[in-house]
Amino acid sequence: MLQKSRIVGAIVAATLLTTAAHADVDPNLPNYQRVSGVSGNLTSVGSDTLNNLMTLWAEEFAKFYPNVNVQIQGAGTSTAPPALTEGTSNFGPMSRPMRDSEQRSFEGRYGYPATEVPVAVDMIAVYVNKDNPVEGLSIPQVDAIFSATRSCGHPENITTWGQVGLTGSWANRDFTLYSRNAVSGTYGYFKENALCGGDFKSTINEQPGSSAVVRGVEQTLNGIGYSGIGYRTSGVRVVPLAQETGGEFFEANAENAAAANYPLARFLYVYANKHPENGWNPMEREFFRMVLSKEGQEVVHRDGYVTLPETIAGRMRAEKGLE
Repeated sequence: MLQKSRIVGAIVAATLLTTAAHADVDPNLPNYQRVSGVSGNLTSVGSDTLNNLMTLWAEEFAKFYPNVNVQIQGAGTSTAPPALTEGTSNFGPMSRPMRDSEQRSFEGRYGYPATEVPVAVDMIAVYVNKDNPVEGLSIPQVDAIFSATRSCGHPENITTWGQVGLTGSWANRDFTLYSRNAVSGTYGYFKENALCGGDFKSTINEQPGSSAVVRGVEQTLNGIGYSGIGYRTSGVRVVPLAQETGGEFFEANAENAAAANYPLARFLYVYANKHPENGWNPMEREFFRMVLSKEGQEVVHRDGYVTLPETIAGRMRAEKGLE
């Protein structure tokens, strides 16, 4: 699983290197062109991280197709595969790839796998209260703060801010830990990549959504939590991260992710049911075509995530039958 994550991380870095050569939204992306005969209801069930993006995309889609109604539920990534498999949703937004067991369930029902479409790049941010002066954290330190197992190799459990360099009144302050819940793809990604596959401490405060994590950190001076970069607010700071102990700290931005310096970058995905012979439902096809267009990626940029360059978006349109 860790090896697969490293491979995905390398692909994300390559994507971001291409993005860094362009403006925030690649001018080579095509403008979306409306087609006739698209109307009806679309349902999306899945990732909380993608909830805002799906809502904004639905609003953009409605500009082209006023007769299409999109309903969105963002309870967590793990709710997407069952909804797709049971046929109760058209789209399954996920902040991680489908697990083999989830694909097997889908394939057992339909005889072919669900179609995966990368739609944006996210960076998992470690948030602290805006008044917290911590300079940065290494991944082993993050692990020792959040986990009971310290699988990333830090020599001691970290229980106070003084152990990560803060002084004065901060030195003896303990941590209030905010985390996503286990149905979240972000929870799984953080567990795998920031805890090196280890186990969370029993003292974490699990939250049902990313905004709840950030809100908890805003309201707690000694709080620390994690969620997608798109949930940053003025009440929190995003902590620069280093991959290794003693390494250089890097801000969570596209340039640092592109150079493979920021350690927690990932693709965001939307899954759907595309028949291998009959192809796409017209509404689903046009939604994906819009998402992978200039208009769709402008939405990604406005929502605080990293856009896909045309080299990647164009390849996705070709590979997924969206041209």
